[in-house]
Amino acid sequence: MAVFTERTPNPNAVKFKSDKPIFSGEDSFSAMLGEKSEFPILNEILALDNVINVLGYQDFITVNKTDLVEWDELISKVIAIMETHGY
Repeated sequence: MAVFTERTPNPNAVKFKSDKPIFSGEDSFSAMLGEKSEFPILNEILALDNVINVLGYQDFITVNKTDLVEWDELISKVIAIMETHGY
């Protein structure tokens, strides 16, 4: 199992890709700060300080953060959550 990060054109967004599927089907799933998703993994990532939006689709989750935190502080936390869910 492995999780890889991929930068996006948005400096406040990073894509976290898994080597196995996280979500099935062709639908994407998202939640913003203050919302709840049907997927615990998205809720746990969204609960991290300074995370404002998450988007999940097939084998990746894109995380959007505020300017108040650097990616160096968040990447390991997101990967740890994904690993506890088996990715």
